[in-house]
Amino acid sequence: MRHIYDKVLEARQRLQGVIAHTPLSYAPVLSQLSLSEIYLKKENLQLTGAFKIRGAFNKIASLVESSKTESYKAGQIQGVIAASAGNHAQGVAYSARHFGIQSVIVMPEATPLLKVSATKALGAEVVLCGDNYDEAFERALQIAKERDLVFIHPFADELVIAGQGSIGLEILEEKDDIDVVVVPIGGGGLLGGIGSVIKTLKPSVRVIGVVASGADAMKRSFVSGKIERVESVRSIADGIAVRDVNADNFALLQQCVDEIVSVDDEEIANAILFLLEKQKLVVEGAGAASVASVLHKKFSFSQSDKIALVLSGGNIDITMLNVIIEKGLLKSNRKMKLEVVLIDKPGSLQGLTDILSKVGANIVQIEYDRTSVMLKYGDALVTMALETKGQEHKEQIRQSLKNYGYFFNEIN
Repeated sequence: MRHIYDKVLEARQRLQGVIAHTPLSYAPVLSQLSLSEIYLKKENLQLTGAFKIRGAFNKIASLVESSKTESYKAGQIQGVIAASAGNHAQGVAYSARHFGIQSVIVMPEATPLLKVSATKALGAEVVLCGDNYDEAFERALQIAKERDLVFIHPFADELVIAGQGSIGLEILEEKDDIDVVVVPIGGGGLLGGIGSVIKTLKPSVRVIGVVASGADAMKRSFVSGKIERVESVRSIADGIAVRDVNADNFALLQQCVDEIVSVDDEEIANAILFLLEKQKLVVEGAGAASVASVLHKKFSFSQSDKIALVLSGGNIDITMLNVIIEKGLLKSNRKMKLEVVLIDKPGSLQGLTDILSKVGANIVQIEYDRTSVMLKYGDALVTMALETKGQEHKEQIRQSLKNYGYFFNEIN
């Protein structure tokens, strides 16, 4: 653990003037809800939208500094390669461009076009291969050998871990009386780096890791004291959906972490929506995991505790964000979806909308279908989404429709 801390100090020098020193900001609404003092470390505001640039830059900078490695020829590195579908890809591409060297990123074939385009825009050569990260990873190792490129691992590398650990230094420098630091866990590089710094400089601070319940191999391993494996992973927090536990990272976390907790997709989605609405921050699933752990009280803390939550990134897919917002509006009674059967004749739809207008329901989406095989001849099915003002308003809408004799089904 101490040697990682020493490497973090070196990493900080390399990162100086390159990466953004992201703010550690007091979160008043979250503090009020949790009855404690909450601070957000906003790595979602980092240059590439996530913390990954810290580790990638430190690793590549150290390679460039080296006078002789296996991947150098005549003192010149041939290039770097990584497997990633997201934040690590952009961190490696940005760092390689900074030093004027070639970067190759292998991505699963199903990677969203937006992420592929963003990585290419940073100067990387993108290779699409495989159905998942593991297959992309294997292909990246093959290409590394074929083209004499240095493989940049997203978390199983001490120099990468050291770069991520610079976040720990910034937290303690800005808030030296912090009591708890909460960090999302995928492969464990971010937590290992931050934890090494915290436990070296201030051992009394509690270090808490957060995994997604659909990718909880690291938590299981931490609890049992030996590496546990899971067959598959599934989570909306794709940035921490790591299947296998790296032995070296696991050993490091055993030294510098006090507790590991898990949050499910529903809790992560709630945290994403909370940050968007209450904190005005766009945060991806992995980044919101730390907030979810506080919102849903996954670990114990007191009213006097000062807690730092690491928001590890903000590169959320727009489609996923839209789904989370839509579901959130439905669950918070600010939106209502209905199917109503009408007689298919002129004026029927107007009659329905007039009733909804009287109770103050704003129609934001509507579909009219008279051809469904499920309908009786002469009937039509109207599907609509309404803006509502809470549970009481929704009940008022239901009662009004019943009073006028409408048959309807509420869609959740």
